[in-house]
Amino acid sequence: MENQIVIFELGGEQFGVEISAVESIVQLLPITHVPQAPPFVRGVTNLRGRVLPVLDLYTRFGLTEQGETKEQRIVVVQCGGIEAGIIVDGVSEVITLDPTQVEPPPPLTRTAASEFVSGIAKLGERIVILLDLRKVLSAQEKEQVAILVEQ
Repeated sequence: MENQIVIFELGGEQFGVEISAVESIVQLLPITHVPQAPPFVRGVTNLRGRVLPVLDLYTRFGLTEQGETKEQRIVVVQCGGIEAGIIVDGVSEVITLDPTQVEPPPPLTRTAASEFVSGIAKLGERIVILLDLRKVLSAQEKEQVAILVEQ
């Protein structure tokens, strides 16, 4: 069964998430830093009157941040039952992915910290890391993010 995937760039790498997990893609908005927030939380922003936690996937994935650019976007996603924004360097395309184009992550790359990688897509010469957003945050981390929104 084919899946539609939103492909975005982060730290010079390409990642993909199922389009069903993406609620919207918006221009970079002002982000308010929250004292004592976990390191993977950049802060919160006001998205159409709602407080939206913004996750820092650079920190989460151990990538080097590229700095602010005009191409950066906030991708609003459902992340394991929590609505959150993730800052990406740019959204490049939406593709239909055939399951034959996807391989499981190589054994050497599988660690507890990378369990959110659901597969590796081969698109010609390109490699796209497919993310399972339900697993990007642990249960405890989801609670920490939920508390930020309740405040």
